[in-house]
Amino acid sequence: MAEQEPGAVGGVVGLEVSGGIARLTLDQPRRLNAMTLEMWRSLPERIGRAVADPAVRVLLVRGAGERAFSAGADISEFGTVRADAAQAAAYEEAVSAATEALLEAPVPTVAAIRGICFGGGLELALCCDLRLSDDGARFRMPGARLGLGYGFPLVRLVVQRMGAAAAADLLFSARIVTADEAASLGIVQRVAAASAFDGAVEDYIGLIAGNAPLTLRAAKRAMLEALRTDGPADTDAVDALVARCFASADYAEGRAAFAQKREPGFKGE
Repeated sequence: MAEQEPGAVGGVVGLEVSGGIARLTLDQPRRLNAMTLEMWRSLPERIGRAVADPAVRVLLVRGAGERAFSAGADISEFGTVRADAAQAAAYEEAVSAATEALLEAPVPTVAAIRGICFGGGLELALCCDLRLSDDGARFRMPGARLGLGYGFPLVRLVVQRMGAAAAADLLFSARIVTADEAASLGIVQRVAAASAFDGAVEDYIGLIAGNAPLTLRAAKRAMLEALRTDGPADTDAVDALVARCFASADYAEGRAAFAQKREPGFKGE
């Protein structure tokens, strides 16, 4: 399944699902995949549709082309979509809904990052469980050079992903971080040469997608509950998902495959 509907002028979010992998593409390459308001608004529906498919085992987020994952919000439209306080509030609500949908996705999420990953683009990448980049990727939170403010949810996310000191460096200096340094800071988990990047991404997400779907969703829910800040962790929900794993045909298949020294064939049942 491949879909691509227009958002604001020049910007779309594409969705393609195949082989247990949902691929979201931020597509506005002429503006380094900068996010328009309509692109932000389309993300929750796209993500929701992808993860509602029981065949989906992993969600990949990427930018169109090779120059950028995303340069962040498309500030060229701010004069019309953030022209007053009410519009600004509506814009922030759209961004919040998009990032929340990605953060709460019930399957593993992976950002594949080429080139520029700045501002709101980096925010989207940090909402993913894992981030892979090519060796030419560049990362930045430029707010301190623009005079804008970052809200509490974003700052909390950066601190959670990187730790307080590294987050302070990124936010206070507004400097550009290379791919290798990003790996040392925990922004990305793997770096590959640009020429080998697409293959490295496909190999990695294929590795995840080949695992037991019920186990992936149980582990993801446990991670979400471990990081929850809006109340106590729902350990009962996690326990129910774990129990479902042990009662599944996939668990029997996994044990049989191990005993027979073969690759398991998981079905999510």
